[in-house]
Amino acid sequence: MKFYYTPGTISLAVHIALEMSGADYQAIAIDFNSQEQRSDEFLALNPLGRVPALVTQRGVLTEAPAILNYLASEYPQAKLAPLQDNFLRAKIDSFNSYMCSTVHVAHAHLWRAERWADSASAIDAMAKKVPQNMIDCFNLIENSWLQGPWVQGEHFSSSDLYLFVVGRWLSGDGVELKQFQKVYTHQQKMLQLKEVQDLLEGLYA
Repeated sequence: MKFYYTPGTISLAVHIALEMSGADYQAIAIDFNSQEQRSDEFLALNPLGRVPALVTQRGVLTEAPAILNYLASEYPQAKLAPLQDNFLRAKIDSFNSYMCSTVHVAHAHLWRAERWADSASAIDAMAKKVPQNMIDCFNLIENSWLQGPWVQGEHFSSSDLYLFVVGRWLSGDGVELKQFQKVYTHQQKMLQLKEVQDLLEGLYA
């Protein structure tokens, strides 16, 4: 497989999952600074021009929740999801969908507001709302989602990868992670995983 990623993006969640799975893959960095994601070659793989993208023998998969689901099924040894429990798998999908559709978008209003507005005043207004929006999202995660020690309770899942990566963005959004005690503890627990350490000391350093 070929895996297209960019440091600082949600592709890190999928990258950790790939490492945990033991899959045979080649990691290919996409340079956003040079607009490589808008190149004809990459757009042929992913017309959205975003990462992550995973090229498999059957075709290209995009969007982190979908790729995480695929890896959970293809590599059960990674234990990214309880394959025999449809309810718990739906709970994982529910959390990952919230992170993807709500929290990630709230974060993006600071960094990519031009997707939603053209005027400088509108872009500035969206940027000013980002810290409070992220605080609101993480208060919900802290008090309603994160069961402990992992997101879904006693068992690790792809939800932990999603929370870990998005949690790392908070400081850049002007939010102090330590105000969310359970999320902060979870972040420290994730940092103890070898796959996480290897990637943060290597390709994502």
